[in-house]
Amino acid sequence: QVQLVESGGGLVQPGGSLGLSCAASGTIFSIYSMAWYRQTPGKQRELVAAVTSGGRTNYADSVKGRFTISRDNVKKTVYLQMNSLKPEDTSVYYCNVVVGFGTPSRFEYWGQGTQVTVSS
Repeated sequence: QVQLVESGGGLVQPGGSLGLSCAASGTIFSIYSMAWYRQTPGKQRELVAAVTSGGRTNYADSVKGRFTISRDNVKKTVYLQMNSLKPEDTSVYYCNVVVGFGTPSRFEYWGQGTQVTVSS
């Protein structure tokens, strides 16, 4: 069983910064992609940023230049540094990982979500 524990959400003023982290635990053989998604009420969950096992990153257009995703493979942790935050970044942020257990199969897991509120 894989567990994801997120931390770092909260309230921040527009223009401020906030960092999120998500640590994976469990008997994991390989971690493929690690990503952050977000979802606001009434909207579909959307990809914010992703990083592959090789370090290649991908960002939503709305956060390019403001957010930075990174991962620590030893700590099995993915980070999201959010700068120049805007009110429209307000959402619940979810960590997502795709892992393997030594077989060709891959499995996807989600964190519990952490609230980020950008407001003055």
